Amino acid sequence: MLQSLPPIGILIIGLNILFTYIGFKNDPFFKKNQFNIGSIKAGEYFRLLSSGFLHVNTTHLLFNMFTFYFFVNFVVVMLGTAAFLALFLGSLLAGNFFGYYFHYKQDYYSAVGASGAVTGVLFSALLLYPNIELMLFLIPIPIPGYLFGIGYILYTLYGMKSQSDTIGHTAHFGGAIGGILITLIVMPEVMYTSVLMLSILSFALVVAGVLLYKQRN
Repeated sequence: MLQSLPPIGILIIGLNILFTYIGFKNDPFFKKNQFNIGSIKAGEYFRLLSSGFLHVNTTHLLFNMFTFYFFVNFVVVMLGTAAFLALFLGSLLAGNFFGYYFHYKQDYYSAVGASGAVTGVLFSALLLYPNIELMLFLIPIPIPGYLFGIGYILYTLYGMKSQSDTIGHTAHFGGAIGGILITLIVMPEVMYTSVLMLSILSFALVVAGVLLYKQRN
């Protein structure tokens, strides 16, 4: 299965496994590189990037890399290696910058994981392949991509408002925005080939953003 991955996909998965493994064995390394509001305020901006290659446990790592595995080929084929790397890193940073903004007053807030970057790749695939259908683990029925996108955004919005679990919903939301914007920059023609998908996702993101802005202020 691994041979079917493009080189950039193998590299990203390898770095996630390596950083996560080191974090498992070396707690100071983990704490030094995790996303933490107070530490970033103090000038440790490298955490905005390094935290995206750490995971809290094996299940967390496998879930992110499994999702990444399913979409990396689709996006690399359309964007090319260099643009895909920009998409991945840009979505990762977008997710963490959004999390930094949302949790700015919570100096104790910490997080790790590639979820923001993976979400950016996922939403890029939804734009690049507007007719794509997805299968969820517990629902063995193909779901149109745009319906999945709407459901994912609504679930993320609910998670951000309730803050009742340990999932980094803010990174997901910011990563989705990053993935959509970077895809539009690299391939502006998707504005014409994916009108329905882009309209639905953009509307959902704008509404979610307005609601969150009102909540935070």
